[in-house]
Amino acid sequence: MTSQTRTRQLPGSAALFALLVASPFAVAFAQDAPLARTAGDAALKWGGCPDFMPKSCEIAVLHGDPAKNNADVFFKVPANAVIPRHWHTSAERMVLVAGELHVTYDGHATAVLKPGSYAYGPAKLSHKAECSEAGPCVLFIAFESPVDAVASDARK
Repeated sequence: MTSQTRTRQLPGSAALFALLVASPFAVAFAQDAPLARTAGDAALKWGGCPDFMPKSCEIAVLHGDPAKNNADVFFKVPANAVIPRHWHTSAERMVLVAGELHVTYDGHATAVLKPGSYAYGPAKLSHKAECSEAGPCVLFIAFESPVDAVASDARK
């Protein structure tokens, strides 16, 4: 690439940069502070789960407002916990942080998640899960819509 070619591309790149910086997205993004958390972080505030979940289930909000779009949470259950069949209004993007979690979505084969495994769950598709005896399960979940969990009937 010649210096003349680079000079011609720069104004276009500068215009794109100026457009992005002036956009509402850039303003919202600029207001967020960087964040890094581990599942064992003492600064996390763990709270309870819906009543139909195992009694020792806990959720910690990592980022966002769970009553609004785009919230991230840690979901934690002890070894051998059974997470009853339920669904979410939102699609969910998940990464298992600790433990071994067996997740079954209605009509699909069971997925065995190990630390570092990614899983996607479509909105409103019922599923159930079991944390193995290997130790507590901690799951990172990114919700697109407000966070909820709705108990499903006793099928499957």
